[in-house]
Amino acid sequence: MKFLSSLLMVTVCGIWAAPSMAAEPLCEAKRADIQAQIEQARIAGNSDQEAGLEKALGENTEHCTDASLIKAQEKKVLEAKQEVGKRQSDLDKAMKKGDPDKINKRKDKLAESRKELQDEQQKLEQIQPDEDDE
Repeated sequence: MKFLSSLLMVTVCGIWAAPSMAAEPLCEAKRADIQAQIEQARIAGNSDQEAGLEKALGENTEHCTDASLIKAQEKKVLEAKQEVGKRQSDLDKAMKKGDPDKINKRKDKLAESRKELQDEQQKLEQIQPDEDDE
């Protein structure tokens, strides 16, 4: 029974939110995600988590814009690029010293940083509007 009431709540919230989706679709998607998490916390009886999520929902409603979400993701991409550069520099130094253990560790760290960069770039591509659509 709780599942049905939860499903009904999420559906109703989705219907109420539909008109505002045209204005800020990324923010609206984020609000829907927060709302679903609130419902899960409510079902689990986690009132502290629910209160924190309610606060996050209010902040999102008050301050979120699609442009701010895109800018935040662009910042994450930039930070990941900087990390890749740092890891590449560390690998170069290790290669100059010739220590095989350090070289392997640095290669692993660089690969990890490159994967993180790729993930952040994919997230950015998913939220940025296509240039053709504008």
